[in-house]
Amino acid sequence: MKYRRILLKLSGEALSGGTDRLYDDTFLREISSEIAACVDAGVEVAVIVGAGNIWRGRQGGEMDRCTADAMGILATVINAIALSDAFRRAGLRARVMTATLMQPFAELFTPDAARQALGRGEVVIFGGGLGEAWFSTDTAASLRAAQIEADAILLAKTVDGVYDRDPHGPDGQNAQRYKSVSCSRIIGEKLHAIDLTAAALNLESGIPAVAFALSEPRAILRAAEGEEIGTVITPD
Repeated sequence: MKYRRILLKLSGEALSGGTDRLYDDTFLREISSEIAACVDAGVEVAVIVGAGNIWRGRQGGEMDRCTADAMGILATVINAIALSDAFRRAGLRARVMTATLMQPFAELFTPDAARQALGRGEVVIFGGGLGEAWFSTDTAASLRAAQIEADAILLAKTVDGVYDRDPHGPDGQNAQRYKSVSCSRIIGEKLHAIDLTAAALNLESGIPAVAFALSEPRAILRAAEGEEIGTVITPD
């Protein structure tokens, strides 16, 4: 395996599996099976999840931004608890860690506790983002990856990598997918890969990221193995 400790970023929308439900049982079984395969191969897996299936801060309209983001932070904890249940049903040992106190539903995140749990073969699920408004799940993923000393961040997406323009936009037929792209280029050209704060953190930490389509067969395991799948986002 190329990467021995990974942080997998899942969108909240993915948990619905394209249905009108908050959670799709088929998807939860599939993602649990993929993560179990990684653990069986000796990979230490942490997961961070968004909340797009429940609430996004930008849905707040005229609501105060901090209030809207707080609702999104809480929604990610709900998703983290749902994932932990699915993982345990698949035979994995899982625990939820959050950025703020959420007892008795989760334990407070500390880097040492997270690293120790990963070393014991447990899957650690991060909920609550960074516990602060204005910071996206991308940014939380980059910071948590640095704190747990991950070898890579795996960005499971609906598209198969990073493109030079929106592949679903008006000029999408001319979009070109990068095999690899640097954090500096993402920041300089404002590419739609990860948010700019997350890219700056990856640049600082030196941790690479792999953006790939979650719909690809065995995508997570293949990315952890180092197979050329999607786009590698390289620190400079």
